[in-house]
Amino acid sequence: MKPIVLILGGSGRFGRHMTNVFSKAGWDVRQFNRKTDNMWDAAWGAQVIVHGWNPPYPQWAAEVPDMTSQIIEVASASGATVLIPGNVYVFGQDAPDQFDEHTPHLATNPLGQVRRDMEDAFRASGVRCILLRAGDFIDDRPSGNWFDMIITKSLQKGRFVYPGPTDMPHAWAYLPDFARAAFALIEKRETLATFEDVPFPGYTLTGAQLAKGAQQAVGHPVRTCCMKWLPISVIKPFWPMAKYILEMRYLWSKPHYLDGTRFAQLLPEFQHTPLDTALTSALQHHVQPDQAVA
Repeated sequence: MKPIVLILGGSGRFGRHMTNVFSKAGWDVRQFNRKTDNMWDAAWGAQVIVHGWNPPYPQWAAEVPDMTSQIIEVASASGATVLIPGNVYVFGQDAPDQFDEHTPHLATNPLGQVRRDMEDAFRASGVRCILLRAGDFIDDRPSGNWFDMIITKSLQKGRFVYPGPTDMPHAWAYLPDFARAAFALIEKRETLATFEDVPFPGYTLTGAQLAKGAQQAVGHPVRTCCMKWLPISVIKPFWPMAKYILEMRYLWSKPHYLDGTRFAQLLPEFQHTPLDTALTSALQHHVQPDQAVA
């Protein structure tokens, strides 16, 4: 009998990649429809629940606690392992540059606190959880993140738009790699701690390094420009999302990286995609046919 995985948020970027990975590995993949499905019925018999739900920022405070409670309740009863894509919001603005599984969660801003409460609830629940933590994502297609919506959106016009100082190290993860690693941890789930917090090292890049890599990927010169934050401040009273984008602005000026020691202990044979390959994959839609890079 095939093992069963329930994907929550299968239409999102993380859910899409996890669907592909589990399907290729021969699992029976169930997609959860929040409008029509019952969580108890959908999860029953599943060995793994992928927590890919990610509502818009303005809805986090209202929706995330309820989502968390639902998943814990069902996983507690069914015995399923919960796979959680973690982020770096929990550490806060005054955290050290290096983030690892022992770094205190000291965020006091609203979004950081929501994520702290969510992780605390899973950690205290006794449910088997694997939390794989990453910085910002580089996807293999445009999927509505900072990388494709802001930073590389204007590459065809020769502009690379960066939201912070270009000399600050910033944590990035190639999403196909992140999904492969998450599945590899799922395969080892019986040998892991009940709550396993695993930082995904990915790539640590300054804005200048990322710009250089993007230029090489598209095969033509690009000019680095600073993103203008003032327009977001101006429209804050009229656009609810603006408040939260400004709240997390500090991550673009705070140097940070994810320590890969625990990751290497658990997955010593994991091969990360080379940065140039990842960027070429992510930016192919910016390359004209006569400019295609090998």
